[in-house]
Parts: sequence; C-alpha cells; structure tokens
Amino acid sequence: LLSAHMQLLKTPLLLVFILALGISALKADVTLSNIFGDHMVLQREQANPVWGKADAGEQVTVSIGAQSHQTTANKHGIWRVKLDPMEANDQPQLLQVSGRKNQVSIEDVLVGEVWVCSGQSNMQWPLTNTYNGAVEIATANHPQIRLISVPQVGSQEPQGNFNGAWSVCSPESVSDFSAVGYLFGSRIHSALGVPVGLIDNAWGGSAAEAWVPRDALEADGGYARLLNSWDTKVAAYTDEIHAAKVAEYKAWLEAGKPGKAKRSPRDFRAGQHRPANLFNGVLNPIIGYGMRGVIWYQGESNAGRATQYRDLFPLMISTWRDLWQQGEFPFYWVQLADYMAEASEPADSAWAELREAQTMTLALPNTGQAVIIDAGEGRDIHPRDKTTVANRLVRLALANDYGFQIDAQSPRYASMQVKDSAIALTFDHVSSQGLHTFDIKQPIGFTIAGEDQVFVNADAKIIGKNKVHVSNANVSSPVAVRYAWANNPKANLQDRNGLPVTPFRTDDWPGITANATK
Repeated sequence: LLSAHMQLLKTPLLLVFILALGISALKADVTLSNIFGDHMVLQREQANPVWGKADAGEQVTVSIGAQSHQTTANKHGIWRVKLDPMEANDQPQLLQVSGRKNQVSIEDVLVGEVWVCSGQSNMQWPLTNTYNGAVEIATANHPQIRLISVPQVGSQEPQGNFNGAWSVCSPESVSDFSAVGYLFGSRIHSALGVPVGLIDNAWGGSAAEAWVPRDALEADGGYARLLNSWDTKVAAYTDEIHAAKVAEYKAWLEAGKPGKAKRSPRDFRAGQHRPANLFNGVLNPIIGYGMRGVIWYQGESNAGRATQYRDLFPLMISTWRDLWQQGEFPFYWVQLADYMAEASEPADSAWAELREAQTMTLALPNTGQAVIIDAGEGRDIHPRDKTTVANRLVRLALANDYGFQIDAQSPRYASMQVKDSAIALTFDHVSSQGLHTFDIKQPIGFTIAGEDQVFVNADAKIIGKNKVHVSNANVSSPVAVRYAWANNPKANLQDRNGLPVTPFRTDDWPGITANATK
C-alpha cells in the first residue's frame, strides 16, 4: 500500500490534489464557547456578543431569526460577532453558526433577562439546604427560567471555556442550584413575565483577590505584600510535596484511618484563595456574555483584611466592568449577616469593618446593597434563610432596573449633630412611613463615646421620621456613635418595610484591620 502511494506521488498534479485533501481533513470545526448552548437565554434589548473558535482566516456566519452576521477568525482562530438587539421572546429560536466545514445549531434559545450569580459559599448554597427549600423545589416548574453553573476551576492562566451546559428550570434541575440566585431570578421572572437566565459561578470560601486578574492587582500597587506572600508560599510548595501529602493520606485511608483524623490534601495553588485564580478559571470564560447585571454574596473570607477591602472590592467591580465592555452594569451585593456570639458590651469587630467597607463601595455608580444584619445565625456562617436575602436583592433590581416604584435601599446614616450631652442622628433612604423598631419599641444596638474613644451602650429613641436621639448619662461630651457595630449585634432599627438600618459608625478611628494586608 505504501508503494502504491509512492507511485501516485510521482505525478506532481496528483500530489497537489492529495496534499489539498490532507489539509482539508485537518481543518478544525467551527465551535462556540460552552456559554452558548441549547436552552440559553440572550439578554434582551442590547447587542450581544457571540464568540468561538475556527481555523485562522475562516469565514464564520452567525444567524438567529431574521438577522445574520459574518466575520473572519483572527490569526489565533478566535471569531466574534455581535447580534442586533432583540425584544424579549419566550418562543424558542434557533441560533446557527456556520463555517466552511460544519454548522452548529443551538436550539431552544429564549430572549429575556440574564443575571450572573457570584461570590462565595452563601451564594453557592444550594436551594435544597435552605429553609422552605422543599417547597421552593416542588414549585420550581418554570420552563422560561434557564440555569447554568460554571465548574470550580482555579488557574493562573485565563481559561477560554468550561465544561457546563444550560438546563431548563425544574424541580430536578434547581435543587442544587444557588438558592439566592434562583429565588432572585424567579421573582424577576414573576414580576416581568419574560424569560430569565441565571449563570452561577460562585465558589465557597473564595477571597475577593481571587476574582481579580493579576495584572490589575499589580497595577494598583497596593497589593504587593499580598502577592509576594503568595508567590513565596507557592514557590515553596512543589508537585513532589503535594504528591507526598496525597500518598500519606491514601496510606492513612488504607490503614483504616488510625489515630488523628486527616483531611484530603488540597493543592492551594489551584484553590479559591490564590489571587487571580477564580478570575481566570470561572469568570474569564463568561466575560462578555450579554447580561443585565451581577448579584454578589462574598466577604467572609476577607473580614480579617476589612480595611483593604475598601479598595479591593471596588477594584474588582471596576475591573469586571472594564473587561465586560457593557458599561456600568448593575452590581448588587449582600452585606455580611450577623454571625458568631452576641456581645453584651461594645468591642472591636473585623466583621463590622468589612460591612463598612461594603457600604463604602456604594460610592461606585449603579451599585446596591442588601442589608441582612437581622437574618443571620450566630452558630452558622451559612444562614439558611435565603428568601430574605433574595427579596432584598430583588428590590434593588425592580426599583433600579425595571421601573417598579418600591423602596429598595436600607436606611443609611447621613449626619449627626451634638446637642448638649446627646447626639441626634439623621438618616437617608427612609421610607415614607419613617423609622420603626422590630419586636420592642426601644431602639437597641447603639453605642456612644467621648474623646477617650471608649464606647459604651447607649439609650436611643426615635424623634422623627428619619432621626434618632442617642445618649448615655455617663458620657457628658459625646463625639461619636456606632450602630450594630459587632460581629453579631443586638439591633432592631428598621423602616416600615422591614429593611434594617445599615450598620455604621460616625467616627473614622483606625480599626483592628487597618494594617492587615495579607
């Protein structure tokens, strides 16, 4: 057979023909990123990018409905087009992508509202493990809600794709999906009557710096100590060291687990704390996909560096927006819940400082914060009540993005005035019915201090629609007030919607996390 091929190759024209056939056979199929697939939802009323791979220089045609777009794959084999804006549509459509060699058909495509659900474990927390989860799952027959989860891949190299697919919302598909994400999306769907797509890429325990690209952290200049610390730790942990830990663990299992319990060794180099790992592994593959906005629940892992979070969290949001190239899209987050033991006396709190950093991030445009200082569980960092969380997030979206005339923001401290031996506080974002207290008439959760910076519990009373009077008989010359300033504060001030007053302090004295940078 080989001899016969050699004889054929003696004819130059035939040689060219056979070589041409060989080259054709090596041509790669045109493909799309896995964020594009059957049952997906496209964001309505905006130009949505579609992208994938083909041979360098190959012409690619993308069509849906009456529109068709052509482009040419670049020298790296990457192609990208933008679809014309479409109105919401709950009738399944066909998206087709054609190259020289093949055609890809994406079926059951709807057009509506798309939200990214991101953060750490409280966003990842599955519906099946929440209060009322069984009821929510049993009633989750929503064929116009579509779900997709991005696998947890940590990497220092940007990933261009992921192993995942869209599914139609049903009791079976929603059970292990993000509870906050689903409950938020189901309310959007009910309010608007349009399809909703939810993209979950949350990773439990993740640190904010893991969601930021390395070059952005380096360019900022404020994270050199953090990055150097990680570089040193990674350099000292070799593949051989990790393999030895794995072998030791396997031997322990095979020996019947004698002695002290061991945990399966994790390679932190590919974990959810290392700077840039999650940006590269679970965010980069979806960056650019048309969506309305992001809901975010994270911060617990950064509480020990709360002061740093004042800059880190806005940097993360701004970087995402810059790279998504979709303007200042809505970004709504959940403030940390109450957690750990209740303290009877005022004390410093890293969690309080992290909440403050989150509130300060509201300075960025088109952002919002769901305050849940009343919805946590002291014994569990994962409060099971995700319904309250989703309801407060969805208020922000309904009011800010969808034109509903409802109160959405928790009341926030605006100003203070010292009056003799008391301080009068004024609040913004108070509902028309004014401030209110939960459970008991007396407002609790306030502390007060003089120039000595020693805080003591304070007496408080509501003196107007948006004003509170705070005092302590033993503090004759007060200068500062704090409210709900604790890991797990006893606090009950809210508006008539049940939206808690945002924890705050009027002073700017250095906190316990002021110098924590790694």
